[in-house]
Amino acid sequence: MTSTIPIIQIKNLVAKYGDTEVLHSLNVDIKHGDIFFILGKSGCGKTTLFNHLIGLLTPTSGEILIDNQNFATANDKERLNILRKIGVMFQSGALFGSMNLLENVCLPLEEFTRLPKEAILQIASDKLALVGLEAFCDYMPSEISGGMQKRAAIARAMALDPKILFLDEPSAGLDPITSKQIDDLILFLWKTLGMTFVIVSHELSSIFHIATHAILLHEGNIVANGKPKTIAEQSDNLFVKAFFEGKGDLRNGE
Repeated sequence: MTSTIPIIQIKNLVAKYGDTEVLHSLNVDIKHGDIFFILGKSGCGKTTLFNHLIGLLTPTSGEILIDNQNFATANDKERLNILRKIGVMFQSGALFGSMNLLENVCLPLEEFTRLPKEAILQIASDKLALVGLEAFCDYMPSEISGGMQKRAAIARAMALDPKILFLDEPSAGLDPITSKQIDDLILFLWKTLGMTFVIVSHELSSIFHIATHAILLHEGNIVANGKPKTIAEQSDNLFVKAFFEGKGDLRNGE
């Protein structure tokens, strides 16, 4: 039976850097099985929100519940349990350049499990196969393309079979064809594995192609919340309309 409790609950989240408030009392739920996009131009607070969701930052006030557990108040054991439920792909991929792809994917399994080496190697190989890189296990990150590096980073993020996969700008720096391939991979993994995805992006093609739900941040506030097509067609907010119509370079605030 599917849980009726959202897998992520953001309650009155306030975030500050010093005296500057960058997130203003955000409230939003992310449901099990969503492909949930966090949208907005540079400086709107989406990276700050992303870093709070994965536990890198602690809220100034308010709560973030991951599978009904609070990151901020969790003890060490509880926090480890939360971290086992999430996988993270950072924008750059953040692969270790001194390790081949198989070793990169093995790393979380070596750090967080007591599985024998043979099992770890098999699981890592299986994850690379899921993202279409089974023939590249021995390659170093520098020997593969940017799109392949993103795929390898996704494989590593899936190593511990998380409930939630967080992806930071998965299409950044990629050509349109490779970007579409990453979108298709996300859809394949979503349909195959049933994970929840939380994705930071500003790519309109990706938003309309794969998002089941999205929020749009502007100056630290949620100015739109819903299905992308519905938001784009029905919102009266001028910023929202401009964003979804692709007017101006919203990444640079123009």
